[in-house]
Amino acid sequence: MLFIITGPSGCGKSTLVQQVLKRVGDIWFSVSHTTRQKRDSEKEGKDYYFVSKAEFEQMIKEERLVEWTVFHDHNYGTSKREVEKKGTRGDLLLDIDVHGAEQIKSKLKKAIFIFILPPSFEELKRRLETRGQESAEFIQERLEVARKDIRAYPQFDYIVINDELEEAVQDLESIIRSRRCSLESRKKEIVPILRSFSED
Repeated sequence: MLFIITGPSGCGKSTLVQQVLKRVGDIWFSVSHTTRQKRDSEKEGKDYYFVSKAEFEQMIKEERLVEWTVFHDHNYGTSKREVEKKGTRGDLLLDIDVHGAEQIKSKLKKAIFIFILPPSFEELKRRLETRGQESAEFIQERLEVARKDIRAYPQFDYIVINDELEEAVQDLESIIRSRRCSLESRKKEIVPILRSFSED
């Protein structure tokens, strides 16, 4: 099953995803491609696949991406190969922006779409400022994008409010576990159980 996690920048979706990956078995993280420079703390193939602008444009041309976007002159996108390869191993989590989630929603109807909300605009601003990694101008740009992104929430299946981290992690984990218990998800698993109840 494919879980799409999105929300405005700074809402904490990446932290939530990291925590859920530690707690839930048989679930994988889809690594995105980007044209921005690798930071010292990042690892190739774990945080992102770092590619050149030309490589990324070739991927777009050959329709090898399920979604892609441009932010601050850098490209970000999810490859079809990444989704297909990891999706065969178990459930798959995508941590992407709202625009990317909207692209996937138009293509993959069976995916589960989850929107992460911060408790308030003021708290979102505070979180972005306390990162200490970006300029005031860059933060302001992210906040303006967040004002637009927030309007997309009605398009999503679930809303998680990331106020208290532990509670938000539990909410996200609960969504994943409950979807695994749906009839559609358990059809194959229950066949031998049902067969054992049939009369000889």
